[in-house]
Amino acid sequence: MEYTAEQLETVEKCASVYLPITDIALIIEVEPNELRADIAAGSTEVGRRYRRGKAVSKLQLHEQEMQLAKVGSPLALDNARNNLLDMEDDE
Repeated sequence: MEYTAEQLETVEKCASVYLPITDIALIIEVEPNELRADIAAGSTEVGRRYRRGKAVSKLQLHEQEMQLAKVGSPLALDNARNNLLDMEDDE
């Protein structure tokens, strides 16, 4: 399916706040299964924008977690360690 620039922007914005695909589809007025399939295809622009929205927010969360770890938060230290292990597993 072809998505408008406005729909793509909305998908990225909604994904950045971890809104479920079903809700995103409702907002951009497409069938949830169609949006889900387009995102899962991997090579589509809507899939790229969805993953980018999630990744940008994940980056912000990791940055906040790292700041808390640097001031000694035990939970943040553990999460930062787990983030590092996940990163190394992905290399």
